[in-house]
Amino acid sequence: MGKYRRLSEILQARGLAPGGFVRPEPADVDLIAGVHDRAYVESVFAHDVPRAVAREIGLPVEASVVARSRASVAGTLLAARLALAHGLAGSAAGGSHHARRSGGAGFCIFNDVAIAARTLHREGTIARAVVIDCDVHQGDGTADCLSGTPDLFTFSLHAERNYPARKIAGDRDVGLPDGLEDAAYLAALEAHVGPLLDALAPDLVFYNAGVDPHRDDRLGRLALTDAGLSARDRLVVAAARSRNIPLVAVIGGGYATDIDALAARHAGVFEAMAAQAA
Repeated sequence: MGKYRRLSEILQARGLAPGGFVRPEPADVDLIAGVHDRAYVESVFAHDVPRAVAREIGLPVEASVVARSRASVAGTLLAARLALAHGLAGSAAGGSHHARRSGGAGFCIFNDVAIAARTLHREGTIARAVVIDCDVHQGDGTADCLSGTPDLFTFSLHAERNYPARKIAGDRDVGLPDGLEDAAYLAALEAHVGPLLDALAPDLVFYNAGVDPHRDDRLGRLALTDAGLSARDRLVVAAARSRNIPLVAVIGGGYATDIDALAARHAGVFEAMAAQAA
């Protein structure tokens, strides 16, 4: 959890948040229940989730964790609105892509990207969005939450043999072999991103820039370097911006023990956006 504070410090130190951070009001029950089962949402707000659900989540569902989850949902939605207004925006949290309609899992309580996408689609702000999920784990929860909505397209590029054991098929899933390094990974990504954006012409891209594909990550099975992650972020951001498609980034997973190095990797996507905005 320490990576979030450290990331905010790095973003400020590198001049990537010159005006500070835009802070949203925490998401309420009604907003979150637009995607998740209302009984589950209410149990989270009451800090009273069933023991089996808490085990699936892997975190204590206590006041501080719930407050953070509500802020993360609201932050991704606000960042999405800012991206639509300005072309690029990012949340220094978000990417809780294992949370499914019926409950949380894998350190994820509420699915912030799915909630933001469905909210914007429901209110008519966007007609079509693409989720590009480059976290090392398959975006099963996002696939579940956005199923049945063809205009909200999910693409997951992940380590095939990693968590979750039972995957939920998204619109396009590309499972990669263990130990894949920079060049092969980037080739796989490039083969899909541009053609996908050209075919769908979305109004908005949600980019999960998880850094757990890194070779030093405790929960990853791939072998990207810092340079590989940076190239990945530049590729995705440039693909969207060259087509004049707004992009909102969330930081996703990252589980290295060196918090300074981990937070610096998460800062990479903000550097990629800043370079495109310059």
